[in-house]
Amino acid sequence: MLLRMLVRRQPRAALQPFVRRLWTIEGTSPALAGYRRERVLPTGTMHLALRLDGRPFRFFDDDADVLGDALGGAVVGGARATPYLKDVAGPAVSVGVELLPGACQLLFGAPADELSGRHTALEDLWGQREVGEARERLQEAGTAARRLDLLESLLAARLPRLRGLHPAVAHALERLAAAADVGEIVRETGISHRHFVALFRRAVGLPPKLYGRVLRFQSALHRLAADPAVPQVEVALDSGYSDQAHFARDFRALAGITPGHHRALAPTHPVHVPAS
Repeated sequence: MLLRMLVRRQPRAALQPFVRRLWTIEGTSPALAGYRRERVLPTGTMHLALRLDGRPFRFFDDDADVLGDALGGAVVGGARATPYLKDVAGPAVSVGVELLPGACQLLFGAPADELSGRHTALEDLWGQREVGEARERLQEAGTAARRLDLLESLLAARLPRLRGLHPAVAHALERLAAAADVGEIVRETGISHRHFVALFRRAVGLPPKLYGRVLRFQSALHRLAADPAVPQVEVALDSGYSDQAHFARDFRALAGITPGHHRALAPTHPVHVPAS
């Protein structure tokens, strides 16, 4: 079995307003040995992934779904506030990017909320010919560094003349990261609540209150992973939950499992959890 080689890096300057991180994986993770599926917890952000080993991405509706749905070798994962299950049986060669709010319309020609909560075949957005050529070039790249360089070039070539986020959305993202109240943020923007929510959803894919909820969950999730001995009640209060019960309810709603179950599984990466 080829052990997994994971390479992550930041994008070039031209892509930094739209891409948080590029990554490429080759092989099988030792942490997933014996598992056929992985539960991927919500981050509130979008991603693009391409498989280069000839096998399609396969996703499952729930734990009872045995067959799953093969979606092809290139997918766009929309912003979501729920986990999803994917096939991790066997080694894989993949490359992809984590996207920032505002990238969806420019790279895929669709508002982020139209793609949220699901995976979409990249061919439906870019066309079969362009995706086929991109995957072929990436397969021929040879090394991880060349794959990432090529993917950057493919994305940069699709960007029209650069445009920034709407100022209200940019302001909200900064304030939500500091756990500000959505009503307070709306008042600060000076626009109507309805117009603000519509702008935010089109750029990010999730409504602002739900996006803030996922950010709080992510903060707690990474705190749990960083310090396995920390009491859950401490994590809950430090992350902005009213009490441990509130934290446990929200964790289960967003992750599909309890904090204790997540801690017992001790995943290599807190977002990617062995499922079955």
